[in-house]
Amino acid sequence: MAVAAPTPQTARLIDSLKDRILMLDGGMGTMLQNAALSEEDFRGERFKDWPSDLKGNNDLLALTCPDLVARIHRDYLLAGADILETNTFNSTRLSQSDYGMEELVPELNREAARLARQVCDDVGEETGVPRYVAGVLGPTSRTASLSPDVNDPAKRNVTFDALRDNYREAALALIEGGSDLIMIETIFDTLNAKAAIYALEEIFDETGERLPVMISGTITDASGRTLSGQTTEAFWNSVRHAQPLTVGLNCALGAEELRPYVEELSTKADTFVSAHPNAGLPNEFGEYDQTPEEMAEIVAEFARSGLVNIIGGCCGSTPEHIAAIHRAIKDLPPRQIPDRSRACRLSGLEPFNIEHDSLFVNVGERTNVTGSARFKRLIKEEDYTTALEVALEQVENGAQVIDINMDEGMLESQEAMVRFLNLIAGEPDIARVPIMVDSSKWEIIEAGLKCIQGKAVVNSISLKEGEEAFRHQATECRRHGAAVVVMAFDESGQADTFARKTEICQRAYRVLVDDIGFPAEDIIFDPNIFAIATGIDEHNNYAVDFIEATRWIREHLPHAMVSGGVSNVSFSFRGNNPVREAIHSVFLYHAIRAGLTMGIVNAGQLAVYDDLPEELREAVEDVVLNRRDDSTERLLDIADKYKGDGSGGEKKEDLEWRSWEVEKRIEHALVKGITAYIEDDTELARQRATRPIEVIEGPLMDGMNVVGDLFGAGKMFLPQVVKSARVMKQAVAYLIPYIEAEKSEDTQAKGKIVMATVKGDVHDIGKNIVGVVLQCNNYEVIDLGVMVPADKILKTAREENADIIGLSGLITPSLDEMVHVAKEMQRQGFELPLLIGGATTSKAHTAVKIEPQYEQPVIYVTDASRAVGVAGKLLSPGLKEAYVNEIREEYVKVRERNAKRRPKAADLSYADARARKPALDWQGYTPPAPTFTGLKVFEDYDLNELVDRIDWTPFFMSWELVGKYPKILDDKVVGEAARQLFDEAQVMLRKLIDESLIQARGVIGLWPANSVDDDVIEVYSDETRGEVIERLHHIRQQTTKNREGVCYSLADFIAPKDSGKPDWIGGFAVTAGHGVEELSAAYKAKGDDYNAIMVQALADRLAEAFAELIHERVRKEFWAYVPEEQLDNEALIAEKYQGIRPAPGYPACPDHTEKATLFRMLDAEASTGLELTESFAMWPAAAVSGWYFSHPQSKYFATGKITRDQVEALASRKGMELDVMERWLSPVLSYDA
Repeated sequence: MAVAAPTPQTARLIDSLKDRILMLDGGMGTMLQNAALSEEDFRGERFKDWPSDLKGNNDLLALTCPDLVARIHRDYLLAGADILETNTFNSTRLSQSDYGMEELVPELNREAARLARQVCDDVGEETGVPRYVAGVLGPTSRTASLSPDVNDPAKRNVTFDALRDNYREAALALIEGGSDLIMIETIFDTLNAKAAIYALEEIFDETGERLPVMISGTITDASGRTLSGQTTEAFWNSVRHAQPLTVGLNCALGAEELRPYVEELSTKADTFVSAHPNAGLPNEFGEYDQTPEEMAEIVAEFARSGLVNIIGGCCGSTPEHIAAIHRAIKDLPPRQIPDRSRACRLSGLEPFNIEHDSLFVNVGERTNVTGSARFKRLIKEEDYTTALEVALEQVENGAQVIDINMDEGMLESQEAMVRFLNLIAGEPDIARVPIMVDSSKWEIIEAGLKCIQGKAVVNSISLKEGEEAFRHQATECRRHGAAVVVMAFDESGQADTFARKTEICQRAYRVLVDDIGFPAEDIIFDPNIFAIATGIDEHNNYAVDFIEATRWIREHLPHAMVSGGVSNVSFSFRGNNPVREAIHSVFLYHAIRAGLTMGIVNAGQLAVYDDLPEELREAVEDVVLNRRDDSTERLLDIADKYKGDGSGGEKKEDLEWRSWEVEKRIEHALVKGITAYIEDDTELARQRATRPIEVIEGPLMDGMNVVGDLFGAGKMFLPQVVKSARVMKQAVAYLIPYIEAEKSEDTQAKGKIVMATVKGDVHDIGKNIVGVVLQCNNYEVIDLGVMVPADKILKTAREENADIIGLSGLITPSLDEMVHVAKEMQRQGFELPLLIGGATTSKAHTAVKIEPQYEQPVIYVTDASRAVGVAGKLLSPGLKEAYVNEIREEYVKVRERNAKRRPKAADLSYADARARKPALDWQGYTPPAPTFTGLKVFEDYDLNELVDRIDWTPFFMSWELVGKYPKILDDKVVGEAARQLFDEAQVMLRKLIDESLIQARGVIGLWPANSVDDDVIEVYSDETRGEVIERLHHIRQQTTKNREGVCYSLADFIAPKDSGKPDWIGGFAVTAGHGVEELSAAYKAKGDDYNAIMVQALADRLAEAFAELIHERVRKEFWAYVPEEQLDNEALIAEKYQGIRPAPGYPACPDHTEKATLFRMLDAEASTGLELTESFAMWPAAAVSGWYFSHPQSKYFATGKITRDQVEALASRKGMELDVMERWLSPVLSYDA
């Protein structure tokens, strides 16, 4: 079967996308709305007698007002757009049925494409820049995954087939009209998009030509999900089979709100990424207020952060918006496509990725009418409500995929499959996992696939009806994006020996991969699990043959996986569940080691391998591994001993553990997942303990450690761990009232800790234990639960004024998410310590991967018992510095140990980093000249002017009152205390000002400057620029890991000397601390600690306010590069202004010794009375100092780790000994000095 070939335009587009960020156009609907057309304009001459109103049918304007549509297209192209979207958002029969214009659909699409084609060709010829037409397929007004009737969740108002036909008709006309690519956009229901993809795949196969496809989903609100409930990554997993040129997000949200989801897509998608957000959020009139400059500023950050390859606008974005964005991004490099491992990436509402090193995947088997008598009865009786509970039980018991089979002679199987899948779509707790559509009838599998928005698994296809049928079915599965289970079955029958199993699987693999281009990572072989211990000698080696075939497939058929129906292996012992479970456990133990990826099992019934009675385990091992001729007879001899028939003997054996010591009973209950007695045992343990917390720290933790060890050794499976966690939670819930009662009511929390299990991970038991232990020790814990995105963690931490953030995770991908959270904390300027914990975390990973991303303390916490000590040290000013330094030193050593097998944080030489400096357009930019050069001293600055600039939120933080000012004053919990504190702060503030008890002094300087040698800024004595009075030495990033592919240094933001452009640099030092120490000491001497702290807290706020106010005056008055700036205090606090004021010792300029140069230039001691300690700390402490940069692209960043060659160059330039330089730069060294 010939694979459709890409068009010549595809290669040109890919080349352009690798070279630069391409621009999409903006909101056609916005421009047409602005044109204020009348009903007559919409009708034109041709439709003047049309029986229904046509106003609002924007797509019709391609026929009735083509000049207007063409003019808007042209305006967008001249603003900088490379790609025009056709005006066909509603050009499908379903959407045009509102106007009775279904028959016009081919013409609407064809003419809209022709119109766009003509404008693109004309402008391309005029400008010499090629432009492209994207034929748009909109979402229609129907949803294939959602019910229109709240009383009937299985109902649908459109079918997959109707959508496919709609999209096919539109796409054919768009292609005929001259579209270069097809865009499926504003996807709020992924099943609609999958119907469009299916239609396109059909067209491409028929024509032999594959147009590039752009796919753009819509995250509808701050939940981070589509309207039909999918997360961003789940959406991508569902549509990636389209092999799109780009995947992106558009509409519903403004750029700022869309950013976290675009960022997620940029890390997950192994193709180009697009974004065309709205111009902010609509106001109460439905209008978009965001100006072109505001939108461009936000979107440019997408580009600077390396998130996008194509950028444009949606609702509210005009040609002016597109022009502003184009100006902001035109010189920025495009996002680099990440290298992602080849893996089976399934999805329900959430992603489920099966990587090469993933643990065994449990496929729930109880929603199968052929395997579960109960489920069959429920479906036959049409008791779908209870049938859904069976599905939910499977998921809750740890099934990561659920297998659904309706093959029963007395059922309308296809109808039952469709109804059940539609019902599941309305149950988020079930629908979050992927579906395995299981049937021996192809038409039922097809019907099932048409109901599923996620990436499903088909169970199964095979060669039993010959290659032609196999190819057809595999191609259909590919068009739906499904992975496939391929049975080891051919025209001669089922494979029962190792030789037959491997021969059939290899043949099927070659057909799938070589002939039809099926992704190898989406192939799951089932080499047939047959019953053993049947008494028939030929059956004795069935398990061994399966295990060895599994090993062979994993070694010889790259990326393919292996599955099987595990319950088959024990079929000869039906009626004896304990023995069956023992056979399953032993079989899985060996098959998983051979490479078994997944199995269809009853997730709620698996014996723990290590817990099997030794006699039984030995006998079962003999049978499974075919170690003895008489193994079947030996197992039969002992099988009745273990038969679970509900007799009294069984009960006695079962309950023997109840006679053990309570600590052992708790451990047993945890390992076995038994909740029946846990409250009684917990109460007994509480009575024996001195404090209720000791029950958690003792027997409960000990039991969970046993569970963890068994799980880690592969002797316990995920479903059992889920059960263990339930027991633990029940025990902890029982203890909490006792723990709460023990707390004294007047104690104040030692600190506030925000804790979360990171996005992508649902394991919270360890985190819950840590939370309980911390609360018992008088810390306030805000537990955000599981699957928490980075932006929610950080937003909560800010809103709650948290003191520490704690991240938890159990699965391997959580490690990468933790690195992401740390990077975000760095990007957003957090100063909170970060605690890392969970089963897969380690000191090595924390030291090597997480800690380098964040300048503040990052601490690996081994277990709950350590958390209290760590938190205590981090929140104790007397202990924190030494403790953090100790940890950092330890982590440097850990990194050194790992250096030989792990890449260093700084992965470029200094010379290579300099070669990657950002290319700023100095020829097209003239640096603004300040109104004066030299120094300006502010002696005894009027404190009244500073009061309006105070950021009060940190003030309340210092008093451990939670909330953002001014909302905190009305807070239900702390409002009263906050108001009292605030009132008393105002009284003290007036006292400080009116009685001149403290003094504010400051100095700023502005000097002629240019950069030389990449990282040095020469400061000149005057405008002749002949005499160099100082050389400022800056540090350059040395990593390729930032997605822009460039290495920043602050010197980049000053014009190079050889550009011929004169530039300037500023500096400042301000304090509001004179008089504070004496006043505070006087209060303390009177025993008034409250006012002693109040004075210090207010002085700190005034110093920050002073820095903010003087920076504003510099921007508007002294340097005057934005004289018209109008920002309120909130915007100033959020750093929404142009230019930066980085401080020596902070991430962008981590060399503290440069502060000495700054103070020398400012003559700071004489000008302000500020002194530097030998550690370059400022005294008085209520002080702020730093540099001023004016360049519009200047930004804060972290230099990250640097290598010895840069340190040597720096030491040489500064005339310092290398070891002294290394000592000051030790936090950023990528080597052990």
